[in-house]
Amino acid sequence: MDVLGIARELAAIAQTGSHFAADNFDRERYGRLGELAAMLLARDSDISPAQFHAWSKEEFGYATPKVDVRAFILKDDRVLLVREDADGGRWSLPGGWADVNETPSSSIVREVREESGYEVKPVRLLAVLDREKQGHLPPFPYHIYKMFFLCEIIGGTARKTNECSESGFFAEDHLPELSLGRVLPAQLRECFQSARSNRSEALFD
Repeated sequence: MDVLGIARELAAIAQTGSHFAADNFDRERYGRLGELAAMLLARDSDISPAQFHAWSKEEFGYATPKVDVRAFILKDDRVLLVREDADGGRWSLPGGWADVNETPSSSIVREVREESGYEVKPVRLLAVLDREKQGHLPPFPYHIYKMFFLCEIIGGTARKTNECSESGFFAEDHLPELSLGRVLPAQLRECFQSARSNRSEALFD
């Protein structure tokens, strides 16, 4: 396991241990473990250990992966991508974090509306992938599952949003520069193949 993986696991142990600790001495030990994990997480990042530790203190209970949802939307065999202003204008499938009190499908409907202006209907789950095993860059301090949904446009119109300056439809062999922290070319190829084949099995891991 690499240093980042070790740091994530230590942070998860600290979070879970702090939640279930029976006395103040154990809470202090787990708190210190969380501080050490934050130092490791910050080693190869431009984010300070204090910021990592502050994020970790906002979490509670048993530590589990976070969920990222992405919409794969085809029109004339071209996929909808949005330009991510937060990542230097690179492009990605519309999506983001799943919100509390939302189902995965309702989260993806909200994300597509917020990032592109389109109203969509989720049709099928295409994949559930572990971000760490996919080769995304840069690495992220949290363990993340990425859920890809095939969606259909049922309304709305393309518009500039607070998060994305534009959207467009792209052929599989003419993709723009991608935001590799959010989506990879190999993932788009797999989604194209799955959508075209109408296979019911979702990719996983």
